[in-house]
Amino acid sequence: MCVVCGCSDNSPAHARHIQTHAGEAGVVQVNPGNGDLHFGAGAARVSVPGMSQARAIKLETDILGANNRVAQQNRGHFEAHGVTALNLVSSPGSGKTTLLCATIEALKTHAPSLRVAVIEGDQQTSFDADRIRATGAPAIQVNTGKGCHLDAPMVSEAFAQLHSHDDHGHDHHDHHHDDAHSLLFIENVGNLVCPAVWDLGEAAKVAILSVTEGEDKPLKYPDMFAASQLMILNKTDLLPQVKFDVARCIELARRVNPTIEILQLSATTGEGMDAWLHWLDHAMGHGHHHHEEPAPSAAEAVLRDRVEQLEAELVQARAALSAGTAL
Repeated sequence: MCVVCGCSDNSPAHARHIQTHAGEAGVVQVNPGNGDLHFGAGAARVSVPGMSQARAIKLETDILGANNRVAQQNRGHFEAHGVTALNLVSSPGSGKTTLLCATIEALKTHAPSLRVAVIEGDQQTSFDADRIRATGAPAIQVNTGKGCHLDAPMVSEAFAQLHSHDDHGHDHHDHHHDDAHSLLFIENVGNLVCPAVWDLGEAAKVAILSVTEGEDKPLKYPDMFAASQLMILNKTDLLPQVKFDVARCIELARRVNPTIEILQLSATTGEGMDAWLHWLDHAMGHGHHHHEEPAPSAAEAVLRDRVEQLEAELVQARAALSAGTAL
C-alpha cells in the first residue's frame, strides 16, 4: 500500500465499483479488441478509489506545490554552497549504489580535491549508506518507511545532517567559494514511477537502466525518462549473457525524450566511466566553456540518432565477439 499516492484498496473489483458510480466518463479506457484496461485515461492520469479526477488533480497540485517550494529552497541552498546535486533514479537492482561507489573511487584520481557526498533513499536499512561510507565519502541514509520516493523536505533534512557531520567544521551559512564546489548524489528509492514528479532541488535527474531489465522500459515508464536529462545504460558487460537490444532502447528513450543524453557503461569493469566523469564535469561547469550551439536541424537529429544506433550495434557486436572468444 502506498500511503503517499493513495493506491490503497485498489482491487479491480473495488475500482470498477467506484468508477461506475462516480459518473466520470473517460476515466477508464477499455480496448474493445482484447479487453485491456487503462486507468490513466482521465484528466488526473491516475485512478484513486473514491476520489474524483478534479479532487485528485487538486490534491496533487497542493502536495506537489508544497514540495516544490521546499525544492526551490534546496536549490538556492545548494547554489549558495557551490553544490551540484544530481538525483539518481531507477528501478531496484539497476546498479545505482555500485555505480556511485565506482564513481567516488574514480573521482579520487580524476578530481582529488572535489568534495563528494551522498544522500541515500530506501524504505528500510542503511545498507547502501554503509557501502558509500566505506569509500570514505560522507553519506546520510533516509528511510522512507511506506513511502516510495524521496521528497524535498527529506533532502533538506538530510543535507543539514551532512553539514552537522562535516569533519571540516566550516560555518556552512557564510561561505560561497568557487574552489569549494562539491558534488551531491541523491540516490532515490528504487522505483521508476513515483520519483519522476518529485523535484528535490537537483540540477538534473539521471535515470539508470541496466541491460538486465529490458529495452522497453522507457516506453513502459515514460514519465521517468521524460523527466531525466541523462540515461545511463548500465551493466553493459552483461550484454553477451542477456537479450537486450541497445539500439531499440536508445530509440525508445529518444521517442519519449528527444533531448535525453545517453551513456553506456559498466560500473564493474569501468568501461565507459571516462564519459560519465566527463559528463559530471559538464554538470558542474568545470573547465568547459563551450559556446551555445543552435538546436540541431531535423537532418542533423536524424544523423545523430543514426550514429547512436550504429554505436549501439557496435557495442553489441563487440559483446558477441567477446562471448565467442570466451567460448
